[in-house]
Amino acid sequence: MPPQTADTTLTDAAAHLRDAIVRTSRRLRQEAAAETGLSPSTTAALATINRSGPLTPSELAELERVKRPSMTRTLACLEREGLIERTPDPADGRSSLVAISEGGRERLARLRRRKSAYLARRLRRLDAEELATLARAAELLERMREDEQG
Repeated sequence: MPPQTADTTLTDAAAHLRDAIVRTSRRLRQEAAAETGLSPSTTAALATINRSGPLTPSELAELERVKRPSMTRTLACLEREGLIERTPDPADGRSSLVAISEGGRERLARLRRRKSAYLARRLRRLDAEELATLARAAELLERMREDEQG
């Protein structure tokens, strides 16, 4: 077996962290879907509209990194559920702006509470030192994300 170098140790740590994040994220999405019946991509679009809206469908598609036809289907689902509202785009009469509705805000808040409750149930199994380690890890992950955006 070849000796571990700093690069292979870093790569191994990155792979382990990625796997843990992906599995946890997948479980949180499953937890949310059980509550709402919305797909993960629909839920993500609703969260983006809440955070960045009102937006045109094209702007939303770009933020979500999907094609416009896919976003059109997602928005139709959100509209059927009463989670978004459309208004004419004052800058372009051929387009509309989508914004989250009060029902959408309530559904998103319920989703977030459910995901947080799921995590809290698992965190109860940890001791104080493990909880502190995870709190610090969350801070570091946020800093890495902010560095990427900066």
